[in-house]
Amino acid sequence: MNISIISVGKLKEKYLKSGIEEYTKRLGSYAKVNEVEVADEKAPEQLSDADMEIVKKKEGERILAKISPDAYVIALAIDGKMKTSEQLAKDLESLMTYGRSKVVFVIGGSLGLHDEVLKRADEKLSFSKMTFPHQLMKLILVEQVYRAFRIMKGEPYHK
Repeated sequence: MNISIISVGKLKEKYLKSGIEEYTKRLGSYAKVNEVEVADEKAPEQLSDADMEIVKKKEGERILAKISPDAYVIALAIDGKMKTSEQLAKDLESLMTYGRSKVVFVIGGSLGLHDEVLKRADEKLSFSKMTFPHQLMKLILVEQVYRAFRIMKGEPYHK
């Protein structure tokens, strides 16, 4: 399986980079992982609704440009479906079984994802009703994908 993680913004925090690198390395024995960072749109702290829409649209265009037409897209969104680790494992296994070998996870920027990205998504996934920094979400996501593969293979994992 080929897994891509497309995220907005450059990851700067060393502790997050280190964790992501560790789980990406572990995941490498199960799947090919490709991390893609698209530039975030520079914007002031206070934005009007119209300005927020412009920022999300520009970031969304960058994201969509990185998604191949045959990819199965899972957008991380607060209003997405919540799953257990076991459900995520089962769903990824099902995708592999039915020939969907390119899976793309999309993590938006600080304002979230543009509607066009959400329309392109085959499903929306939520890890919580809480809001997390998108950089931290990348670490949580890669750990959960790694855990999903361990579950699929019947290997031990921390419950």
